[in-house]
Amino acid sequence: MPHVVSGDARIYWRSDGDENLPALVLGNSIGTDFSVWDDVLPRLMRHFRVIRYDARGHGASDAPAGDYTLEQLGADLDAVATAAGAETFDYAGVSLGGMVGMWYGINKPGRLRRLVLCNTSCQMDPQAWQTRIDTVRANGMASIVDMAMGRFFTPEYVQRNSIAFQRVRNTFLQVSAVGYTGCCAAIRDMDVADSLHRIGVPTLVLTGARDVSTPPAAGELIASRIPGAGTQMLPAAHIAASEVPLQFCDTLIAFLTEPPVVTEQDRYDYGMARRRQVLGADYVDARTAAVTPFTQRFQAFITRYAWGEVWTSSRFEDTTRRIAVLSMMLALGRWEEFELHVGAALRAGIEPAVIEETLVQAAIYCGVPSANTGFQLAGKLIEKHRAQANQS
Repeated sequence: MPHVVSGDARIYWRSDGDENLPALVLGNSIGTDFSVWDDVLPRLMRHFRVIRYDARGHGASDAPAGDYTLEQLGADLDAVATAAGAETFDYAGVSLGGMVGMWYGINKPGRLRRLVLCNTSCQMDPQAWQTRIDTVRANGMASIVDMAMGRFFTPEYVQRNSIAFQRVRNTFLQVSAVGYTGCCAAIRDMDVADSLHRIGVPTLVLTGARDVSTPPAAGELIASRIPGAGTQMLPAAHIAASEVPLQFCDTLIAFLTEPPVVTEQDRYDYGMARRRQVLGADYVDARTAAVTPFTQRFQAFITRYAWGEVWTSSRFEDTTRRIAVLSMMLALGRWEEFELHVGAALRAGIEPAVIEETLVQAAIYCGVPSANTGFQLAGKLIEKHRAQANQS
């Protein structure tokens, strides 16, 4: 596992995605590790090289005994960015991670491009955090897990007991009590409120409408002290990336990416590249070669908009979008298009079991006769694909 030494601790980090994309470093909250970003990682990787790390005292990072400081945690972030080769980067941190982001923006602004402070505060009640330290030292992490989950998430989300919720809860129970209380001390002793005016990079403060740990007013206070900072409130509690991942990503991506000036030719070129990626270059090249003056405008239209807009949206990952298209084509009986997308899915490495599962569900919602036709057509294409694979 990749670790970087920062002061008296080894900090665990990893990088995911295309190294040619802009670097985005993510900082976790107290009581979580970098898996708190799992729900949004696939989508963020469409836009960024994503660098995650476990805060000191959490996950696979070391948990030295004693109280930690924001300065130490900020130095850990700097060490991770250096180890990852990110000379400049965007940073998004939630809760404790946001506090680290504020410290970094105040003290190490030269490497930051943009800063996103999620569900965080620049000042908290020191006595409340000392009480939490005393409780965990006396009784362990299990003594506060239900309280923490009730602050991390809305009651409805907790009640659903989803896999994502279980992951966060299990992670909390596995956090070192020594590391957790060390980070509690950093929050207890935080002193950044009067220095926020020194943050000079574009900053967005995200709040949760139902966040009781760091209410919207806490985020508004931060934004009011950072020149030019904006705020946006999401319909969630404290860990919005788990509770409302699509809205969280929409907001994050919109802020961190420069809106491009797109000409119709740009849209066509991007759409053609995406079309070749999804359907296969050979198929698209053959269709392009067959374009006539009569079909040229129509083909350009679908390239610009079906492929240059719909299929380029990162809200759905490709397998989900393929399943949706197959279901729609089956329901409408558009069998030529159905076969096209089955073949494209197989060439892209989608397992036949995914297509089978889609057709079984379609049998319930679209009718057995339609599903039967789908199984016949898809089955032939699957056998043809297997035969071709065996020959190569």
